Amino acid sequence: MKIAIVYPEVYDIARFGKKRKEFPPFGVLYLATVVSAQNGMEVKVFSVESDQEILDFTKFDVVAFSIPSSVTYDIIKCVRFNSAYAKDALIIAGGVHVTIFPEQTLRDLKMHAVCIGNGEDAILELLCEKETRQFSHVKGVCCLVDGNTIFTEKRPLKKNLDHLPVIPARHLLPDPDFIMTNRLSNTNLKMTHVMICQGCPFSCNFCASQQKQMQYRSEWHIRQELQHLKDSHGIEGFAVVGDNFLVNKRKVRKICESISSLNLKWSTLSRVDTVDYDSLEIMHDAGCIEIKFGVESGSELILKAMGKGISVNQIYNTIKMTHSVGIKVKAFIIHGYPGENMETTQETIAILDNLSDMIERVSLFRFVPLPGSRVYDQAKENRLLVTGNNWNNCHIYHNPNHWWGDKDDFAVIEESYQQLDKFIFEKWG
Repeated sequence: MKIAIVYPEVYDIARFGKKRKEFPPFGVLYLATVVSAQNGMEVKVFSVESDQEILDFTKFDVVAFSIPSSVTYDIIKCVRFNSAYAKDALIIAGGVHVTIFPEQTLRDLKMHAVCIGNGEDAILELLCEKETRQFSHVKGVCCLVDGNTIFTEKRPLKKNLDHLPVIPARHLLPDPDFIMTNRLSNTNLKMTHVMICQGCPFSCNFCASQQKQMQYRSEWHIRQELQHLKDSHGIEGFAVVGDNFLVNKRKVRKICESISSLNLKWSTLSRVDTVDYDSLEIMHDAGCIEIKFGVESGSELILKAMGKGISVNQIYNTIKMTHSVGIKVKAFIIHGYPGENMETTQETIAILDNLSDMIERVSLFRFVPLPGSRVYDQAKENRLLVTGNNWNNCHIYHNPNHWWGDKDDFAVIEESYQQLDKFIFEKWG
């Protein structure tokens, strides 16, 4: 059986408009590895962009579309309906967007079935039913039975991620898609990205994360992959994929102890309320050179509105503590959340200014109401101007659209954003 897995290319838009590829599509790579491990399965992955709408899938028995975010939906939709398929091909889909909008995706893209949540097990069961098209017994899918939408029993999450292959199928991608330089803090080290955990137990109102349960890979699992990458590609460092590596301090300690002898430099993301001094020292000794904190705002008002559950004092204390250990700090800022104004923006500028000697880098994003987030779901209550299925307008990078409030509100947001952007550029370039 020949299986095509199709995913949309996602770019980070750097400050000066240069497009650069983000981390590899780990969901696709793990799926490809799981499927290709089965007897008689041959897998090929296709990366598509907005100018690649016509592909030839006529030699494939199954075409599986990955839709990792709603902003990529229209790209996949164009490919779905403009491409050629074998007569009896099974057409399926999965990903974050599908998990949020399963029935809509099923019907709109005319799929035979779609996966809700993680699909490593579900896809194998779907493939077994390629000929029968009987999917109602497969857990974690949405399909049609006699024209009616059926949601099958939810597939329970596993306790950890060690059911995944140790080595995801990076060999199906060109090396430049996963081996990079100039991407690990302010270094030129040869690096890659590694997925260590999934899930987020927190409930920020702007976030579209759908999985609350934390899942980690074990320390031996991670070390094996890093050793492989070091031996086969000569990596000098890596960046952790996953926002909440530091939630479980016991796991942090075990993983750091396991990988420290590899002498790799690495970075990770974190909240300011999930770190402590002991963990920072352990991470530093294991090669951590940078932590990217979701600061979001320097305004207590905006932090509360966002549902961040952190305070300005915690931001100050955590950044100072991280700097004191010798780990560099990158701050993520989101500007323009409902309620933002000139005063709240000046509060953000003030905290960045006060901590500027301890912050190595800053990434500034405009607020975007992401489908699946609380703020998106409560659009009317927050006077957001989100309408219909206009998901292309929800691109997260440097999106200047008017989302909430009246024209005067929007004018203040624009003026205050320009002041914040100018300040960050002058401080950090």
